[in-house]
Amino acid sequence: MNRSLSDYMSTDLIAFLNVETRDQALLRMVELIYNAGAIKDQQGFFNAILQREGIVTTGVGMGIAIPHAKLPSYNHFFIGIGILQKPVDWDSLDGSLVRLVFMIGGPDDKQTEYLQILSSLTQTIKDEDRRKKLLNCTTAAEVFQLFQAAPGNGFVT
Repeated sequence: MNRSLSDYMSTDLIAFLNVETRDQALLRMVELIYNAGAIKDQQGFFNAILQREGIVTTGVGMGIAIPHAKLPSYNHFFIGIGILQKPVDWDSLDGSLVRLVFMIGGPDDKQTEYLQILSSLTQTIKDEDRRKKLLNCTTAAEVFQLFQAAPGNGFVT
């Protein structure tokens, strides 16, 4: 089955955030995902996200962070997107401040699908022009459309 990144997203999972710190951004993203109905245990997911950050930063560079957690209670993957109004220190690998957050959650027993999502997301956001367009979006619908229109955005699962 061909799936694209946009299959894991919805406008309910996209937010424009005015936060001061990494942990505030993480908390607001988890709240967004919980309120959209993608997760049932808000605190459990938040704890899993923080635990993952404690292992190694999810600030991957280029102003992007990809916090993620996989838990046995989930049946499918989702991607939440946070566009930060001002850059936040994320202890990124390249030292850059973060403005784009892609929070991935899903089942812990589908590693291949998870790696395909991560690879496809990484390829899509490596495009500097696309990152600039994301930062210039003013609505969740605009953000979602950018991912629907992304070339090479599909992969086989």
